[in-house]
Amino acid sequence: MYDIVITTAFGIESVTASELKTLGYSDYKVENGKITLKGNDEDVAKLNMYLRTADRVYIKLNEFRAETFEDLFQGTLSINFPDFLPKNAKMHVIGKSVKSKLFSVSDCQAIVKKAVVEAMKRKYKTDWFSEDGPTYKIEVALLKDIATISLDTSGIGLHKRGYRTMAGEAPLKETLAAAMVLLSKWTPDRQLIDPFCGSGTILIEAALIGKNIAPGLNRSFDAENWAHIDKKIWNQIREKAKSEVNDLEFKLLGQDIDGKVLKVARENIKRAGVENLVFVQKLPMEELSSKKKYGCIICNPPYGERIGEIRQVEKLYKRMGEVFSKLDTWSYFILTNHLDFEKLFGKKADKNRKLYNGKLLCYLYQYFGPLPPKKKHEVQND
Repeated sequence: MYDIVITTAFGIESVTASELKTLGYSDYKVENGKITLKGNDEDVAKLNMYLRTADRVYIKLNEFRAETFEDLFQGTLSINFPDFLPKNAKMHVIGKSVKSKLFSVSDCQAIVKKAVVEAMKRKYKTDWFSEDGPTYKIEVALLKDIATISLDTSGIGLHKRGYRTMAGEAPLKETLAAAMVLLSKWTPDRQLIDPFCGSGTILIEAALIGKNIAPGLNRSFDAENWAHIDKKIWNQIREKAKSEVNDLEFKLLGQDIDGKVLKVARENIKRAGVENLVFVQKLPMEELSSKKKYGCIICNPPYGERIGEIRQVEKLYKRMGEVFSKLDTWSYFILTNHLDFEKLFGKKADKNRKLYNGKLLCYLYQYFGPLPPKKKHEVQND
């Protein structure tokens, strides 16, 4: 069993926790930017494969006080690295330091690498390692003089699903887009529109959720190549995920005024394998309309970074309020960093939530429309 640490963006920890619950986990601890739990090799594979809103999955190897480089060296050396790393392991050390006496990240990385190599020397009885094997990314994280040494099982961040090679000017991370869809409680029986769809990330993530396609299905993870985790486990998890894709049919709509970014969106949609579900067209937000009721708008409109742009964006937000209000049975979920959004939009949100789009503090303004009337068979089942 390992101590597993799942990292998330600030503000979506509870969304990731909800995902864990759905996956059958109950004994976990939620903290700022991370969730910890006990797990085995199968859990490492499962969490990487299925979590839509997590950043990375780590195995924590040790945690100790480190006020000097000697403390850091000895604390790292005490870890039995050869239990994890083969003789030819590519040992890549990354680091970060916050409010700690050991503030030079590059020096901390060098000390940790030295300790890892020393631990490997003792086991393999050699002074030289080829490092031409699988990658083992070792992270040293210092917070208030407490050092945590972990192995990154994911490799590239979990937001990299494999479908997006290009993005628009201000790309929304796939993990945040998925969190927005999950927070909206959207279901495939409701119309969903993104009137600022850009490169299509929100719509693609919604399609993956609607079809129950695991986000890690079409990518690889560093730990897949590790000698101590049986490859059969990864194959079994991947095959299980494939078998769980449903046969639901639904239509997600996107629009944008930028024809170039829509070309990128169409490529991403095709690469994600959801081209029969997601449809985008060049259309300004002002022309948003639908005959359907009880639908859902999820969007990340422009924020405006410069003075001229901010004025334009404020006009846009006012217009959004007028256009969206015509869809009076719909729910809206709008992400922006503008503090006066509700005033400009002309309506106070039922709920707003702090979320980080990269390093930018934003708010998800949530407007809940009326619930659709129950169908006859649902009333009978009640």
